[in-house]
Amino acid sequence: MSRIWAGIDSGKGHHHGLALDTDGKALLSRRVANDEPELLKLIGDVLDLADGRQVTWAIDMTGGEPALLLALLVSHGQEVLYMPGRLVNRASDGYRGEGKTDARDAYVIADQARMRRDLRPIRPDDEAAIELKLLTGRRSDLVEDRTRSVNRLRGTLLSMFPALERVLDVTNTGPLKLLTGFQTPAAIRRAGVTRLTKWLANRSVRNARTLAETAVEAAGHQYTAIPGEKTIARLVHTLAEEVMALNEQIREMDKLIEGRFREHELADIVQSVPGIGPILGAEFLAAVGGGLDEFTSPDALAAFAGVAPAPRDSGKVSGNLHRPVAYHRRLQRVFYTSALVSIRCDANSRKFYDRKRGEGKKHVQAVLALARRRVNVLWALIRDRRCYEITPPVTATA
Repeated sequence: MSRIWAGIDSGKGHHHGLALDTDGKALLSRRVANDEPELLKLIGDVLDLADGRQVTWAIDMTGGEPALLLALLVSHGQEVLYMPGRLVNRASDGYRGEGKTDARDAYVIADQARMRRDLRPIRPDDEAAIELKLLTGRRSDLVEDRTRSVNRLRGTLLSMFPALERVLDVTNTGPLKLLTGFQTPAAIRRAGVTRLTKWLANRSVRNARTLAETAVEAAGHQYTAIPGEKTIARLVHTLAEEVMALNEQIREMDKLIEGRFREHELADIVQSVPGIGPILGAEFLAAVGGGLDEFTSPDALAAFAGVAPAPRDSGKVSGNLHRPVAYHRRLQRVFYTSALVSIRCDANSRKFYDRKRGEGKKHVQAVLALARRRVNVLWALIRDRRCYEITPPVTATA
Protein backbone atom coordinates (compact mmCIF):
# COMPACT_ATOMS: atom_id res chain seq x y z
CA MET A 1 0.00 0.00 0.00
CA SER A 2 1.37 3.43 -0.97
CA ARG A 3 1.97 5.71 1.96
CA ILE A 4 4.17 8.53 3.26
CA TRP A 5 6.61 8.23 6.15
CA ALA A 6 7.31 11.40 8.14
CA GLY A 7 10.24 11.56 10.58
CA ILE A 8 10.52 14.19 13.31
CA ASP A 9 13.81 15.05 15.00
CA SER A 10 12.54 16.87 18.08
CA GLY A 11 14.26 19.75 19.81
CA LYS A 12 13.62 22.33 22.49
CA GLY A 13 12.85 25.35 20.32
CA HIS A 14 12.59 23.74 16.90
CA HIS A 15 11.81 20.38 15.29
CA HIS A 16 12.92 19.12 11.92
CA GLY A 17 10.34 17.29 9.85
CA LEU A 18 11.10 15.15 6.80
CA ALA A 19 8.71 13.11 4.64
CA LEU A 20 9.59 10.12 2.43
CA ASP A 21 7.61 8.16 -0.12
CA THR A 22 7.60 4.36 -0.23
CA ASP A 23 10.82 4.38 -2.30
CA GLY A 24 12.71 6.45 0.27
CA LYS A 25 12.65 9.66 -1.79
CA ALA A 26 12.48 12.87 0.25
CA LEU A 27 9.31 14.83 -0.47
CA LEU A 28 9.65 17.51 2.21
CA SER A 29 12.33 18.66 4.64
CA ARG A 30 11.69 21.58 6.93
CA ARG A 31 12.77 23.10 10.22
CA VAL A 32 9.78 24.33 12.19
CA ALA A 33 9.45 26.24 15.45
CA ASN A 34 7.92 24.44 18.42
CA ASP A 35 4.82 26.60 18.03
CA GLU A 36 1.27 25.56 17.20
CA PRO A 37 0.74 27.54 13.95
CA GLU A 38 3.98 26.25 12.39
CA LEU A 39 3.37 22.70 13.57
CA LEU A 40 -0.14 22.75 12.13
CA LYS A 41 1.24 23.99 8.83
CA LEU A 42 3.77 21.14 8.76
CA ILE A 43 1.06 18.58 9.43
CA GLY A 44 -1.17 20.12 6.76
CA ASP A 45 1.61 20.19 4.16
CA VAL A 46 2.48 16.54 4.78
CA LEU A 47 -1.18 15.53 4.51
CA ASP A 48 -1.46 17.52 1.26
CA LEU A 49 1.54 15.62 -0.10
CA ALA A 50 -0.13 12.37 0.85
CA ASP A 51 -3.15 13.21 -1.29
CA GLY A 52 -5.29 10.59 0.39
CA ARG A 53 -2.46 8.14 1.08
CA GLN A 54 -1.84 6.93 4.61
CA VAL A 55 0.76 8.89 6.58
CA THR A 56 2.87 7.28 9.32
CA TRP A 57 4.79 9.61 11.60
CA ALA A 58 7.84 8.61 13.64
CA ILE A 59 9.46 10.58 16.45
CA ASP A 60 12.38 10.09 18.83
CA MET A 61 10.65 11.23 22.04
CA THR A 62 7.31 10.45 23.68
CA GLY A 63 6.91 13.57 25.78
CA GLY A 64 8.56 16.74 26.98
CA GLU A 65 9.86 18.81 24.06
CA PRO A 66 7.53 17.37 21.37
CA ALA A 67 4.45 17.18 23.65
CA LEU A 68 2.58 19.87 21.69
CA LEU A 69 3.37 18.21 18.35
CA LEU A 70 2.23 14.81 19.66
CA ALA A 71 -1.02 16.32 20.93
CA LEU A 72 -1.68 17.88 17.52
CA LEU A 73 -0.92 14.61 15.69
CA VAL A 74 -3.23 12.64 17.99
CA SER A 75 -6.01 15.21 17.60
CA HIS A 76 -5.69 14.83 13.81
CA GLY A 77 -5.98 11.04 14.06
CA GLN A 78 -2.44 10.37 12.83
CA GLU A 79 -0.48 7.16 13.37
CA VAL A 80 2.68 7.91 15.35
CA LEU A 81 5.57 5.49 15.99
CA TYR A 82 8.25 5.85 18.64
CA MET A 83 11.90 5.35 17.71
CA PRO A 84 14.19 5.75 20.75
CA GLY A 85 17.16 8.06 20.32
CA ARG A 86 19.49 5.13 21.02
CA LEU A 87 18.19 3.33 17.93
CA VAL A 88 18.51 6.50 15.86
CA ASN A 89 22.17 6.84 16.81
CA ARG A 90 22.90 3.20 15.98
CA ALA A 91 21.05 3.31 12.70
CA SER A 92 22.86 6.50 11.64
CA ASP A 93 26.12 4.53 11.35
CA GLY A 94 24.62 2.62 8.42
CA TYR A 95 23.93 5.74 6.36
CA ARG A 96 26.33 7.54 4.07
CA GLY A 97 28.32 10.40 5.58
CA GLU A 98 29.59 11.07 9.09
CA GLY A 99 28.07 14.47 9.77
CA LYS A 100 25.22 14.90 12.22
CA THR A 101 22.42 17.36 11.50
CA ASP A 102 18.76 17.59 12.46
CA ALA A 103 17.79 16.95 8.83
CA ARG A 104 19.92 13.80 8.71
CA ASP A 105 18.44 12.50 11.97
CA ALA A 106 14.91 13.19 10.69
CA TYR A 107 15.73 11.26 7.52
CA VAL A 108 17.06 8.30 9.51
CA ILE A 109 13.91 8.28 11.68
CA ALA A 110 11.60 8.37 8.66
CA ASP A 111 13.58 5.77 6.73
CA GLN A 112 13.80 3.39 9.68
CA ALA A 113 10.06 3.72 10.24
CA ARG A 114 9.60 2.88 6.55
CA MET A 115 11.66 -0.33 6.82
CA ARG A 116 11.17 -1.58 10.38
CA ARG A 117 8.15 -3.37 11.78
CA ASP A 118 9.13 -3.45 15.44
CA LEU A 119 8.55 0.20 16.39
CA ARG A 120 5.88 0.74 19.03
CA PRO A 121 2.95 3.06 18.28
CA ILE A 122 2.38 6.06 20.53
CA ARG A 123 -1.21 6.00 21.75
CA PRO A 124 -2.93 8.71 23.77
CA ASP A 125 -2.89 7.85 27.49
CA ASP A 126 -5.85 8.50 29.76
CA GLU A 127 -5.75 11.67 31.82
CA ALA A 128 -4.94 9.83 35.05
CA ALA A 129 -1.98 8.02 33.46
CA ILE A 130 -0.60 11.31 32.15
CA GLU A 131 -0.86 12.90 35.59
CA LEU A 132 0.76 9.87 37.23
CA LYS A 133 3.58 9.98 34.69
CA LEU A 134 4.23 13.65 35.52
CA LEU A 135 4.06 13.09 39.28
CA THR A 136 6.24 9.97 39.32
CA GLY A 137 8.73 11.69 37.02
CA ARG A 138 8.95 14.61 39.43
CA ARG A 139 9.37 12.24 42.37
CA SER A 140 12.21 10.48 40.56
CA ASP A 141 13.96 13.84 40.07
CA LEU A 142 13.57 14.67 43.77
CA VAL A 143 14.96 11.28 44.81
CA GLU A 144 17.99 11.78 42.56
CA ASP A 145 18.52 15.27 44.01
CA ARG A 146 18.34 13.83 47.52
CA THR A 147 20.86 11.11 46.68
CA ARG A 148 23.31 13.72 45.40
CA SER A 149 22.81 15.91 48.48
CA VAL A 150 23.26 12.95 50.84
CA ASN A 151 26.51 11.99 49.10
CA ARG A 152 27.77 15.56 49.32
CA LEU A 153 26.84 15.68 53.00
CA ARG A 154 28.68 12.44 53.72
CA GLY A 155 31.77 13.58 51.85
CA THR A 156 31.81 16.97 53.54
CA LEU A 157 31.30 15.53 57.03
CA LEU A 158 33.95 12.88 56.37
CA SER A 159 36.52 15.56 55.56
CA MET A 160 36.02 17.15 58.99
CA PHE A 161 34.70 14.53 61.41
CA PRO A 162 35.18 10.95 60.11
CA ALA A 163 34.22 9.30 63.40
CA LEU A 164 30.77 10.92 63.34
CA GLU A 165 30.23 10.23 59.63
CA ARG A 166 30.98 6.58 60.31
CA VAL A 167 28.23 6.15 62.94
CA LEU A 168 25.46 8.41 61.55
CA ASP A 169 22.89 7.39 58.97
CA VAL A 170 22.29 10.77 57.36
CA THR A 171 19.28 9.47 55.45
CA ASN A 172 17.30 9.52 58.72
CA THR A 173 15.67 12.58 60.26
CA GLY A 174 17.33 12.33 63.70
CA PRO A 175 20.97 12.51 62.52
CA LEU A 176 20.05 15.30 60.07
CA LYS A 177 18.52 17.39 62.84
CA LEU A 178 21.61 16.77 64.97
CA LEU A 179 23.82 18.14 62.16
CA THR A 180 21.74 21.29 61.87
CA GLY A 181 22.78 22.21 65.41
CA PHE A 182 26.09 20.45 66.10
CA GLN A 183 28.77 19.63 63.54
CA THR A 184 32.21 19.70 65.17
CA PRO A 185 33.70 17.33 67.77
CA ALA A 186 34.33 20.21 70.18
CA ALA A 187 30.73 21.48 69.99
CA ILE A 188 29.33 18.00 70.68
CA ARG A 189 31.70 17.44 73.64
CA ARG A 190 30.74 20.80 75.15
CA ALA A 191 27.05 19.95 74.89
CA GLY A 192 27.44 16.57 76.54
CA VAL A 193 24.95 13.71 76.55
CA THR A 194 22.33 15.31 78.82
CA ARG A 195 22.11 18.67 77.04
CA LEU A 196 22.28 17.04 73.61
CA THR A 197 19.51 14.61 74.54
CA LYS A 198 17.27 17.46 75.67
CA TRP A 199 18.03 19.47 72.52
CA LEU A 200 17.11 16.52 70.28
CA ALA A 201 14.00 15.61 72.30
CA ASN A 202 12.70 19.19 71.99
CA ARG A 203 12.86 18.66 68.19
CA SER A 204 10.86 15.42 68.37
CA VAL A 205 13.80 13.13 67.54
CA ARG A 206 13.17 9.49 68.37
CA ASN A 207 15.67 7.68 70.61
CA ALA A 208 17.24 11.03 71.41
CA ARG A 209 19.47 9.73 74.18
CA THR A 210 20.88 6.88 72.08
CA LEU A 211 21.73 9.31 69.28
CA ALA A 212 23.28 11.76 71.75
CA GLU A 213 25.43 9.04 73.32
CA THR A 214 26.57 7.90 69.87
CA ALA A 215 27.56 11.44 68.86
CA VAL A 216 29.41 12.17 72.12
CA GLU A 217 31.28 8.87 71.89
CA ALA A 218 32.37 9.75 68.35
CA ALA A 219 33.50 13.19 69.53
CA GLY A 220 35.70 11.48 72.10
CA HIS A 221 37.73 9.97 69.24
CA GLN A 222 38.80 13.32 67.74
CA TYR A 223 40.38 16.32 69.46
CA THR A 224 42.17 17.79 66.46
CA ALA A 225 40.48 20.60 64.52
CA ILE A 226 40.71 20.28 60.75
CA PRO A 227 41.86 23.39 58.80
CA GLY A 228 38.77 25.22 57.53
CA GLU A 229 36.59 23.56 60.17
CA LYS A 230 34.24 26.53 60.57
CA THR A 231 33.50 26.69 56.85
CA ILE A 232 33.05 22.92 56.61
CA ALA A 233 30.68 23.04 59.60
CA ARG A 234 28.53 25.68 57.84
CA LEU A 235 28.45 23.52 54.72
CA VAL A 236 27.37 20.48 56.76
CA HIS A 237 24.59 22.55 58.34
CA THR A 238 23.38 23.76 54.92
CA LEU A 239 23.50 20.31 53.34
CA ALA A 240 21.65 18.72 56.28
CA GLU A 241 18.85 21.28 55.91
CA GLU A 242 18.82 20.67 52.15
CA VAL A 243 18.35 16.91 52.63
CA MET A 244 15.57 17.51 55.16
CA ALA A 245 13.80 19.86 52.75
CA LEU A 246 14.04 17.28 49.96
CA ASN A 247 12.66 14.61 52.30
CA GLU A 248 9.66 16.83 52.98
CA GLN A 249 9.12 17.47 49.26
CA ILE A 250 9.23 13.73 48.56
CA ARG A 251 6.69 13.07 51.32
CA GLU A 252 4.35 15.69 49.84
CA MET A 253 4.82 14.21 46.38
CA ASP A 254 4.05 10.73 47.72
CA LYS A 255 0.73 12.04 49.08
CA LEU A 256 -0.17 13.53 45.70
CA ILE A 257 0.77 10.33 43.88
CA GLU A 258 -1.16 8.12 46.29
CA GLY A 259 -4.26 10.32 46.05
CA ARG A 260 -4.22 10.34 42.24
CA PHE A 261 -3.40 6.63 42.05
CA ARG A 262 -6.36 5.62 44.23
CA GLU A 263 -8.72 7.47 41.87
CA HIS A 264 -7.75 5.19 38.97
CA GLU A 265 -10.15 2.37 38.12
CA LEU A 266 -7.37 -0.25 38.26
CA ALA A 267 -5.85 0.96 41.55
CA ASP A 268 -7.43 -1.69 43.80
CA ILE A 269 -6.45 -4.49 41.43
CA VAL A 270 -2.85 -3.35 41.00
CA GLN A 271 -2.30 -2.66 44.68
CA SER A 272 -3.76 -6.02 45.70
CA VAL A 273 -0.66 -7.72 44.24
CA PRO A 274 1.80 -8.29 47.14
CA GLY A 275 4.75 -5.91 47.05
CA ILE A 276 3.02 -3.22 44.99
CA GLY A 277 2.09 -0.11 46.94
CA PRO A 278 0.77 3.26 45.73
CA ILE A 279 4.14 4.49 44.40
CA LEU A 280 5.04 1.34 42.43
CA GLY A 281 1.41 1.02 41.36
CA ALA A 282 1.44 4.57 40.05
CA GLU A 283 4.67 3.94 38.17
CA PHE A 284 3.13 0.81 36.62
CA LEU A 285 0.03 2.67 35.40
CA ALA A 286 2.16 5.55 34.12
CA ALA A 287 4.41 3.16 32.17
CA VAL A 288 1.58 1.21 30.50
CA GLY A 289 -0.57 4.25 29.74
CA GLY A 290 -3.29 3.49 32.25
CA GLY A 291 -4.22 0.04 30.88
CA LEU A 292 -3.04 -3.03 29.00
CA ASP A 293 -4.91 -2.46 25.74
CA GLU A 294 -1.60 -1.87 23.94
CA PHE A 295 -0.27 -5.32 24.86
CA THR A 296 -1.65 -8.36 23.09
CA SER A 297 -0.37 -10.87 25.65
CA PRO A 298 1.52 -11.20 28.95
CA ASP A 299 4.61 -12.04 26.88
CA ALA A 300 4.41 -8.65 25.15
CA LEU A 301 4.15 -6.89 28.51
CA ALA A 302 7.07 -8.91 29.90
CA ALA A 303 9.21 -8.02 26.88
CA PHE A 304 8.31 -4.33 27.26
CA ALA A 305 9.24 -4.50 30.96
CA GLY A 306 12.57 -6.22 30.29
CA VAL A 307 11.85 -9.28 32.45
CA ALA A 308 11.74 -11.70 29.50
CA PRO A 309 15.31 -12.65 28.47
CA ALA A 310 16.23 -12.40 24.79
CA PRO A 311 18.09 -15.29 23.13
CA ARG A 312 21.53 -14.71 21.60
CA ASP A 313 22.22 -18.03 19.92
CA SER A 314 24.78 -18.48 17.19
CA GLY A 315 26.01 -21.63 15.45
CA LYS A 316 26.31 -24.46 17.95
CA VAL A 317 25.67 -22.13 20.89
CA SER A 318 22.07 -22.31 22.08
CA GLY A 319 20.23 -21.34 25.22
CA ASN A 320 22.31 -18.17 25.49
CA LEU A 321 19.90 -15.73 27.17
CA HIS A 322 20.62 -12.07 27.88
CA ARG A 323 18.79 -9.00 29.09
CA PRO A 324 17.01 -7.31 26.16
CA VAL A 325 18.48 -4.07 24.83
CA ALA A 326 15.22 -2.16 24.43
CA TYR A 327 12.86 -2.17 27.42
CA HIS A 328 11.15 0.20 29.86
CA ARG A 329 13.59 0.75 32.73
CA ARG A 330 11.06 2.04 35.24
CA LEU A 331 8.61 -0.75 34.54
CA GLN A 332 11.35 -3.32 35.06
CA ARG A 333 12.12 -1.67 38.40
CA VAL A 334 8.44 -1.92 39.36
CA PHE A 335 8.30 -5.67 38.76
CA TYR A 336 11.75 -6.41 40.20
CA THR A 337 11.30 -4.31 43.35
CA SER A 338 7.80 -5.61 44.02
CA ALA A 339 9.01 -9.19 43.53
CA LEU A 340 11.80 -8.58 46.03
CA VAL A 341 9.32 -7.23 48.59
CA SER A 342 6.77 -9.99 47.98
CA ILE A 343 9.28 -12.67 48.98
CA ARG A 344 8.96 -11.40 52.55
CA CYS A 345 5.19 -10.87 52.66
CA ASP A 346 3.56 -13.41 50.34
CA ALA A 347 3.64 -17.17 50.84
CA ASN A 348 3.15 -17.96 47.14
CA SER A 349 6.00 -15.68 46.10
CA ARG A 350 8.29 -17.11 48.76
CA LYS A 351 7.50 -20.65 47.66
CA PHE A 352 8.25 -19.83 44.01
CA TYR A 353 11.50 -18.06 44.95
CA ASP A 354 12.68 -20.98 47.12
CA ARG A 355 11.93 -23.41 44.30
CA LYS A 356 14.03 -21.41 41.85
CA ARG A 357 16.87 -21.20 44.36
CA GLY A 358 16.60 -24.96 44.81
CA GLU A 359 17.02 -25.34 41.05
CA GLY A 360 20.42 -23.67 41.34
CA LYS A 361 19.51 -20.11 40.31
CA LYS A 362 21.29 -17.20 41.94
CA HIS A 363 19.34 -14.64 43.99
CA VAL A 364 18.96 -12.08 41.18
CA GLN A 365 17.96 -14.79 38.69
CA ALA A 366 15.34 -16.14 41.07
CA VAL A 367 13.90 -12.66 41.69
CA LEU A 368 13.76 -11.97 37.94
CA ALA A 369 11.98 -15.30 37.40
CA LEU A 370 9.47 -14.29 40.07
CA ALA A 371 9.06 -10.88 38.43
CA ARG A 372 8.28 -12.60 35.13
CA ARG A 373 5.73 -14.83 36.86
CA ARG A 374 4.08 -11.79 38.42
CA VAL A 375 3.58 -10.24 34.97
CA ASN A 376 1.27 -13.16 34.16
CA VAL A 377 -0.54 -12.78 37.47
CA LEU A 378 -1.12 -9.03 37.10
CA TRP A 379 -2.17 -9.48 33.49
CA ALA A 380 -4.80 -12.06 34.45
CA LEU A 381 -6.10 -9.94 37.33
CA ILE A 382 -6.57 -6.88 35.12
CA ARG A 383 -8.15 -9.00 32.37
CA ASP A 384 -10.64 -10.56 34.79
CA ARG A 385 -11.11 -7.33 36.81
CA ARG A 386 -10.48 -9.04 40.15
CA CYS A 387 -8.07 -8.56 43.02
CA TYR A 388 -5.25 -10.88 44.06
CA GLU A 389 -6.04 -13.70 46.49
CA ILE A 390 -3.55 -16.01 48.15
CA THR A 391 -5.76 -18.93 47.10
CA PRO A 392 -7.16 -18.33 43.59
CA PRO A 393 -10.89 -18.92 43.13
CA VAL A 394 -11.86 -22.33 41.77
CA THR A 395 -13.74 -22.28 38.48
CA ALA A 396 -16.62 -24.72 38.47
CA THR A 397 -16.63 -27.21 35.58
CA ALA A 398 -19.79 -28.11 33.67
